Amino acid sequence: MDNRVYYGEYSLKYWIELMLKGNIELPDYQRSFVWEEEQFKVLVESFKTKQFIPPVTIGAYKSENGNKNYIIDGQQRLTCILLAYLDRFPKKEAGNAVVDVLVNDNDDELEADEENTDNMIEWTFQFLTAKGNNKPDILSKCNPDHYKTLNLNLDDSFFSKNYLGFSYIVPGNSEATSQQRFFSTVFRNINIQGKSLYTLESRASLYFLNSNLKEWFDPEFTRSISSSVVDKSKKSRMDFVRYLSILSQYHKTKDENKVAYRYARRMEDYYESYIYSVVNDDDSLLFGKFSDIYPDCNYKNRVDSLSSSIAELGLSRSYISIIDMDIYFFGLVYVELFLTRSIDLNKKEDLKRELAEKISRRKRELKHTKTPSLLKYLRTRIKDSIDIYLKYTV
Repeated sequence: MDNRVYYGEYSLKYWIELMLKGNIELPDYQRSFVWEEEQFKVLVESFKTKQFIPPVTIGAYKSENGNKNYIIDGQQRLTCILLAYLDRFPKKEAGNAVVDVLVNDNDDELEADEENTDNMIEWTFQFLTAKGNNKPDILSKCNPDHYKTLNLNLDDSFFSKNYLGFSYIVPGNSEATSQQRFFSTVFRNINIQGKSLYTLESRASLYFLNSNLKEWFDPEFTRSISSSVVDKSKKSRMDFVRYLSILSQYHKTKDENKVAYRYARRMEDYYESYIYSVVNDDDSLLFGKFSDIYPDCNYKNRVDSLSSSIAELGLSRSYISIIDMDIYFFGLVYVELFLTRSIDLNKKEDLKRELAEKISRRKRELKHTKTPSLLKYLRTRIKDSIDIYLKYTV
């Protein structure tokens, strides 16, 4: 059955009603609100002068729990419309979000598009509607320290007589995996005012409709594990998909020298191939089959065990380099999640001492320290870490 697309337009008043009633939703991977106040004012002026404004894209997703209308593209515009209705705008200094960027293989400064986070605001229209389903309730819960009043003087006719178009996409196949792949492709092909997706948003768009896998790819404990970059005022969080994908291939081949072979310059493709293989439960030539390790996706107990081991070993902290982080975590993640064994915590001091000694040894190797992203050094860290942790399992 072919996909169907319907077109139309709603008044701004009706869009506001849809947001307040929760009839349209944002996927988990959607970006934070990134528009500056100037962009917001340009949008308002565009409505006033009847300029063309790109339509919103809505995806109809069917599940066992009913239908959902996901905003595939247009979150920035819709959030602005709601802010105009509230006559408020978030203060940048109060609302800067810490963008979840990932520990860099090169162990160096972040790319420019991920480093400049000054315009990242952590709330979206769903953040606002969570405060209430009407204007008085929302405003009563908007901290004046976080929002400025704009005095736009927009009357009811502005919202009732201005319109924003939409395209409404209904997939021809209602099967969950097919819908996910379809909507992920749609979202990732859309460029919102030239602002590309951040890495985590891009990856999450691959699995957002499979809620059973979110804690596999993005477990809560990774938020407290980070690495300082050259600018010590910034930190990037643990890239857990990196560990999962690399260790999945290692688990299949039992040969660290085959890990990411021929992927040196395109590691993100490697990580996304891993995500696809898990989402579709493919018998991947690279990574094997996820259900061979976790039938029926029953991984939660092992992730909980890993989280507990990390806490017991005192590893929830910031690391000064990717070398430290890799040697501490490759073996631990492998033992806990792929071999489904546990760490002998009675020997944790001996374990930590041996790990620290190995890290010091690797850091004395100048080339390893200067170019930690080279795969030959990454593979060395994989073997170092796994060999050590295997001595301390029960």
